[in-house]
Amino acid sequence: MKKSNAANIGVWFLVAMVVVLVAEVKDAAAVTCNPMELGPCLGAYQGGGNPSTQCCDKLKEQKPCLCGYMKNPSFRPYVGSPNAKMIAARCAVNMPDC
Repeated sequence: MKKSNAANIGVWFLVAMVVVLVAEVKDAAAVTCNPMELGPCLGAYQGGGNPSTQCCDKLKEQKPCLCGYMKNPSFRPYVGSPNAKMIAARCAVNMPDC
């Protein structure tokens, strides 16, 4: 009887782990890393003004992608620029340490 209970606990533990992993994968998959999504920030980037609500929403959505953009030589000058950091600060988005 003890082996049966231990086996049941092991099965439930595995089921719980699978549920947690699936939830994490689903969250990560929800973001499509596309720097063009940050288009609403272009005006604030070029003019140094306050970013729009849409810009801030997109920046928050794209936050998991920022390290990837920083590692890309084509995007690094833009994402790491003082204007980009200003926009992030005004949108209350902490730039990740990559």
